[in-house]
Amino acid sequence: MFRSSPPVVLASGFLLLILLGTLLLSLPMAAREPISAFTAFFMATSAVTVTGLATIEPSIALTNFGQIVLISLAQLGGLGFVTFSVVAAIALGKRMSLSQQALALEALNQTSVSKIRRTAFAVFKISLVIELIAAVILALWWSLDYPPLTAIYYGVFHAIGAFNNVGFSLFPNSLAQFLGDAVTVFVFTSCIILGGIGFSVLNDVGHKKRWAPLRPYTKVMLMATLILNLAGFVVLWALESNNYATLAGLPWHEQALAAWMQSVTSRTAGFVTLDITQLHDSSTLIIMLLMFIGGGSLSTASGIKIGTFVILLAAVYSYLRHRQEVVLFKRSISSDTVQKSLALLLVNSALVFLGVLILTILEKAPFISLLFEVVSAVSTTGMSRDLTPQLSTASQAVIALLMFAGRLGPLTLIYSLATQKRSRVRYPETEFQVG
Repeated sequence: MFRSSPPVVLASGFLLLILLGTLLLSLPMAAREPISAFTAFFMATSAVTVTGLATIEPSIALTNFGQIVLISLAQLGGLGFVTFSVVAAIALGKRMSLSQQALALEALNQTSVSKIRRTAFAVFKISLVIELIAAVILALWWSLDYPPLTAIYYGVFHAIGAFNNVGFSLFPNSLAQFLGDAVTVFVFTSCIILGGIGFSVLNDVGHKKRWAPLRPYTKVMLMATLILNLAGFVVLWALESNNYATLAGLPWHEQALAAWMQSVTSRTAGFVTLDITQLHDSSTLIIMLLMFIGGGSLSTASGIKIGTFVILLAAVYSYLRHRQEVVLFKRSISSDTVQKSLALLLVNSALVFLGVLILTILEKAPFISLLFEVVSAVSTTGMSRDLTPQLSTASQAVIALLMFAGRLGPLTLIYSLATQKRSRVRYPETEFQVG
């Protein structure tokens, strides 16, 4: 298996994890009433790809065993099975072969073998600490309304779900009952941001602790995350402030909490406190844009990634200013990075287009609902306009495939199908009209 290219091994590993999850969720002890093998497969795929789209209600259809299996799959899918494999190998004192090192480099998005061990341990420790803190806070806060053991169970489940950006919830209507609960909202949004910003960013901030010595990538990620979250917050609040089906009838502080939650969770998390089906079309488009962009590299989030989005903006800016180089924080960006960003944008866009095309052929639902469902699947966000359970089996299979492709990363998926080979042939340059 390890003789294959790293992306092939990654894809195979995720697929095996999905099949294992399907088997476990198909067991009689996993559901209160028998569920089909396909439903188990869809839920396992949604969990492993940390999406959160569901054809059944986990809090109602699944037993405690089934819910634990579901959130465990999300934990493994979020952190990556390779991270756990590397940590296990190090703990056992095993040396990694060259092929295993290549796999780890691909999974951890690193270029230096010397950084694999440090990154793997950092991912494991950071995740454990953040999830533990969030679980304790939620358990203590929710113990005011629920029995202690129930509060602990809910706290652990949702802390793992929030940090891994998977939108499964054990409450009816996701987090609608916590719309005005500042503690719950800020714990969830903090976990979503920390899980989605990228482990390399968290590691860099943790070691350097000051702005000046931070890597340019870390600075870009921190600034872009802040801008996207605040912009989404302000725009969604403004657009929905006159909508009595969402924000208009709420006190101003609950409007602020709901708009903040919606802005942050749209970045591939999937939890909601508002009825998505009642949003204005303008707000729905903003949410789809946030979903499409997603989170950071080496994180539990998906989408084209914030770094890709920033690189594309910087490339456009450089072209408009007639600059030869793409520059960020007084550092030039390589042409390979710009090309990779363009490829990610085009491949993700192609996935969305093909997904919507197929669903429009198979389904009679409103176009915006189908588009929303596809963008949510490709970006592994997990929000839905109440459409997922209503889709035909064929359409649900398409959504499952899009979730799988979105989690692996379009470029990795393409690499899995056809290994790239660099050609030594160079051709003469020619003029070609564009625009």
